[in-house]
Amino acid sequence: MILKVDDVMVEDIVTVDSDATVMEAVELMNKHEIGCLIVTRKEKAVGIVTERDFLKRVLAESRDPKKTKVRQIMSKPLIFGEPDMDIEDAARLMFRKKIKKLPVVENGRLLGLVTLTDLARFQPQIMKLLKKIAHRELAPRRMKKVFDYYVV
Repeated sequence: MILKVDDVMVEDIVTVDSDATVMEAVELMNKHEIGCLIVTRKEKAVGIVTERDFLKRVLAESRDPKKTKVRQIMSKPLIFGEPDMDIEDAARLMFRKKIKKLPVVENGRLLGLVTLTDLARFQPQIMKLLKKIAHRELAPRRMKKVFDYYVV
C-alpha cells in the first residue's frame, strides 16, 4: 500500500492573518503549543511563519514584535503538497526545498500540514528514502536534528 499525504497529515491547522502582529502570532503559537502557523490573506494560505522566522527576522534584527506584521517576516511563497501526493514525493520535495513543514492544499484550500518528523515516524520506508537522499546530498543543517534522530 502506497501512503498518501492525506493519510498522515494533521488536519487541525492553526492559521494567522498576514496583518496580525508578530506578538499576536507568538501568543497564538504558545496557546496551541505549536511551532508554526500558516499565514492567510482573505482566507487563502499565502505563507508560513515558524519559530525560526521569529528568531532570524525579528529577534536577530531587533524588530518590535508589537509593530512588525507577520507578512513582513513570513516565509513565502508557500511551498505546499497536495493530499494525493505519495509521502515519498512529499519527503523529496521537503528535502529539495530544505523545509521541515509542508502545508497540504487542494484547489487553493488549506487541508492540513505534514512535517518531516511525521513522515519519518510514520513510515519506515521513508527512513530508507531519507538515507538514500542523505547519501546523495548533504542534509540541510536545519534538518540535521531530524536526520540524526530518525535516520542515522
